[in-house]
Amino acid sequence: MSRKRVDLLLENLTIEACAAEGKALTHWNGAVVFVPFAVPGDVVNIRITKKSKNYYEGFIEKIVQPSPDRLEPFCEHFGICGGCKWQPLPYQLQLEAKRKQVEDQLVRLGHLQVPEIRPTLPSDKTRYYRNKLEFTYSSKRWFLKGEDPESVPEAERAGLGFHVGKFFDKVLDIKHCYLQKDPSNDIRLFCREYAVRNRLDFFDIRNNVGFVRNMFIRTTDTGDLMVIMCFFYEAREDREKMLDAIAEAFPEITSLYYVINNKLNDSIGDQECILYKGSETITEKMEGLTFRIGPKSFYQTNSEQALKLYGVAREFAGLTGDEIVYDLYTGTGTIAQFVSRKARKVIGIEYVPEAIEDARKNAVANGITNCEFFAGDMKDVLDSSFIEEHGRPDVIILDPPRAGIHPDVAQVILDASPARIVYVSCNPASQARDLAILCEKYDITAVQPVDMFPHTQHVENVCALALRK
Repeated sequence: MSRKRVDLLLENLTIEACAAEGKALTHWNGAVVFVPFAVPGDVVNIRITKKSKNYYEGFIEKIVQPSPDRLEPFCEHFGICGGCKWQPLPYQLQLEAKRKQVEDQLVRLGHLQVPEIRPTLPSDKTRYYRNKLEFTYSSKRWFLKGEDPESVPEAERAGLGFHVGKFFDKVLDIKHCYLQKDPSNDIRLFCREYAVRNRLDFFDIRNNVGFVRNMFIRTTDTGDLMVIMCFFYEAREDREKMLDAIAEAFPEITSLYYVINNKLNDSIGDQECILYKGSETITEKMEGLTFRIGPKSFYQTNSEQALKLYGVAREFAGLTGDEIVYDLYTGTGTIAQFVSRKARKVIGIEYVPEAIEDARKNAVANGITNCEFFAGDMKDVLDSSFIEEHGRPDVIILDPPRAGIHPDVAQVILDASPARIVYVSCNPASQARDLAILCEKYDITAVQPVDMFPHTQHVENVCALALRK
């Protein structure tokens, strides 16, 4: 739908509800108006910047009267950094908004028949809950309101932090982030200052030049700590000096890696991660199981909440100990191993070969002998001959990427006709689309939203499906 740029001021509008993508909504002249960083009950003046046939988009120019529910944001970067948009919203209202988001996607937009959607499972931690963060170096950081770029010293024009929303080449220099526990902030600040002090070129995202490019920090509840430094090109002396300095300043780092990435994007999935010091993996524990996590491994980024999420998936699977379970998009096999004690056999399939290697090693370390793991594109691996060879599934558990499942995969699932399906999704919109296909033969029997990312609009959702008799 085409959108026109406009400049219009609307005064004294009352925010009515939370909306998709972390925005809130109100109405004007019968049309919906979407704005970010608003709380239901706020009375605001809105500057309209875009107009389409059925709605307007804009930003709050002035809060005339704050909602009685409005909280003061706790982060100094709120409103500029693209994350944690719901800081002004009380946590209970966040949970209800996420439940409503699931309801809107499945019922109002997806037209699916669902039972009453359960209240969103809260996260015990609402700050410092993430176990993985990525930070980007930029030679041209985002300048704050009131800053004059020309008067800022050259050393202060660089930044290390997060991309500003909708600007691929703009990075906000982060002072303190409330997403990951110590020593994450100290490591990031040290790496920034080291690069400045030693005149290492920060990456120019638009022109693809520079030396220090980005970095990853991974933590575990067991106390392990992994740092991955990414450089645009190899300069051995500078690289080794920086890595040695990091290792000396933070002896608690248990795995220190580096990557030479000269591609046009920051993804390291197709790059070689080279161990510089320490162990190849870090370790997480969950319900007596041990999971070794490598630099490319997928692991739920809220470790404590992952236990609740997998508990819901196991409950919905309804296992008695005699079932063949297929865990599709298994990652490092966490769900597969989590349910294996109550299954006869579990088959895990995942696209990333390194993840499957991790899954196999983890199963051996955990003494699990009834799990098998296979690597490959789901639509190519999962076919009738694979099912004939490994057994028809009694239960299928799905935890796909945000895009959901391929139509060919949905058809294979329908042909296999397991008694139960458990669909775990980080994107209720694509989940609703896929469920519409599966509901050709299945009924949705339970829906449980789970909050993995407090203060954001993102929600994980688990649906139980039963084969229609």
